[in-house]
Amino acid sequence: MFQDTIKNFSISFDERNTFSAGDFITGTISFDLTKEIKISALTIKIKGGANVQWSTASRSGYLRRRNYRARMEFFTYKSAIIQTNTAVNGTTKLAAGTHVYSFSCQLPEGNFPSSFRGIHGRISYSLTVSIDRPWHLSKDFRTELNFVSYIDPHQPELWAPLSGSNFKTLCCLWCTSGPITMTVSLERKAFKPGETVKVMCSFSNASSRTVTPNVKLQQKQIYYTHYRTNWTKVVKTLARFTGNPISAHTSDVQTEILLPIPLNAPPTISNCMILEVEYIIEVSLCLWGSPDLIVVFPIVLCELPAYWYLTE
Repeated sequence: MFQDTIKNFSISFDERNTFSAGDFITGTISFDLTKEIKISALTIKIKGGANVQWSTASRSGYLRRRNYRARMEFFTYKSAIIQTNTAVNGTTKLAAGTHVYSFSCQLPEGNFPSSFRGIHGRISYSLTVSIDRPWHLSKDFRTELNFVSYIDPHQPELWAPLSGSNFKTLCCLWCTSGPITMTVSLERKAFKPGETVKVMCSFSNASSRTVTPNVKLQQKQIYYTHYRTNWTKVVKTLARFTGNPISAHTSDVQTEILLPIPLNAPPTISNCMILEVEYIIEVSLCLWGSPDLIVVFPIVLCELPAYWYLTE
């Protein structure tokens, strides 16, 4: 059987398995043959694309389910490691034993989104090696590529401090409390996965109730059909911190809250038509018997080009 002819197939990269647009991918493929075979081609293909799929259910007399899906291809590139002239029935004989081949290919330039795997879809990049034999089905060996879309660091809005405030008064029958106020600031808008965000807060509580500060990092995954006629959203809390309660009639409480960003958090994705990933930091004061007082900051999780760290 053909499946038993090829053993121990492996694809290895010379330096890394993380790439970005325009990078060269170099490495080796190796495999063992249990017997001599004839091949018409040994090819390599790199491919990038996105796909989403979800369903909704509703009841109107009976259960009805609607399915939504979308797919888009960013690029497909194919090259030959061994190529014979199939027009004249050309083949190449490979003897039994171990075979090792080097390969090199280049990812295209372009604004492609980072790799991502979510609840209702994924953005993926792959490298596939195919062995074509006369009178046999092609045998494919596929490995995933970790693709990172680096942002342009020369955007002042990414490094400018963020600040926001909010306030409210509580009413009970004919009584109105003093105001509850909060002012929150962040050092900047852009952060790397694995960083710790310093959330600087100032609270004043002139009411008769105790309030409790909460800080959380939320990820929003948004999936679209083509032309964005339909969409669905998934919200996940990646980190959360609850501060010390602030007693009634307390003013000018200053605190610094450290909120860790998970190291494995995917970067922000805003350059894909069918899948987006957003992040927000939400600071709230929990008020018993009343809606929370909230300040929200959209932030960007990103990877920076290597040269940026050399010039800082």
